Amino acid sequence: MKIYLASASLDQIRWGFSAGLIDGVVTTPGLLAEAAPEREPHELLAEICSIGTFPVHASVESVHDDEVHRDGRELARISDQIVVQIPFVEDAIGAMRRLSGDGIRVNAGLIFNAAQALIAAKIGVSHVSTAIDQLSGLGEVAFDVLRTIRAAYDADVVECDLLASLPHDAAQFAECAVAGADAVCVTPEVLRSLLLHPLTDRGIDQFLHELSRRPRPRAAV
Repeated sequence: MKIYLASASLDQIRWGFSAGLIDGVVTTPGLLAEAAPEREPHELLAEICSIGTFPVHASVESVHDDEVHRDGRELARISDQIVVQIPFVEDAIGAMRRLSGDGIRVNAGLIFNAAQALIAAKIGVSHVSTAIDQLSGLGEVAFDVLRTIRAAYDADVVECDLLASLPHDAAQFAECAVAGADAVCVTPEVLRSLLLHPLTDRGIDQFLHELSRRPRPRAAV
C-alpha cells in the first residue's frame, strides 16, 4: 500500500521522501496557501515536483465543466507528475472524461460510496478519493465503505486506485490497508505518529538502561 503525504510544506515533503516513507503528495489550495502564502501556487507545485519522482495531486479551483478542463490542463503542464484532483460532481464529469482522454491522470474526490466510485472509474479517472474523516463524522463505518468499493472494483476488474484520505491514527491507518485501499493519505503529524508506540518507548528506555550497566572495558596501559 502506498502512503501519500497531505502537505505542501517543502520541508515536510523532503523529510518524508528522503526517509523513504512516502510515495506521493496530496495538496489542496488551502495547504498551498498555508505553506507559502506569498508564492504563486503553480510555482510551489513545480518545486514540490522537483523534490523527487512521485505523483503530486493538485486541485482545480472550479466545479464548472469548461473551467475544470482549463484548470486541469494548466496543472498538467507543470509536470507529468501532476495528478489533477477534481470534485466528483455532475458539472465536472465531462471535464474529467476529456482530461482522462487527453492522457492526464485524474483523481475524483468526494467519493463516498461504491456507485460513485464505479461511475468515476467508468469515465476514465486513475484515482478515487474517499475521506475517512468525513464519513466517520457522519457516523458511517468508513472502512466498510472502502471494502465495498474494493469489492466492486475487483468484481468489475477496474483499473483505478482507491485512495483513503486522512485516517486519524495508527489503528485507522491499518484499517485502511485491511479494507483494500491502494493508498492512504496522511498528514505529517499522523505519519510521524505511525512510527511511535508506548511499548517501543519503554523498550528503548530498557535498552539504554541495560547499555548503561554494561561493564566498560579497561583502557590498555
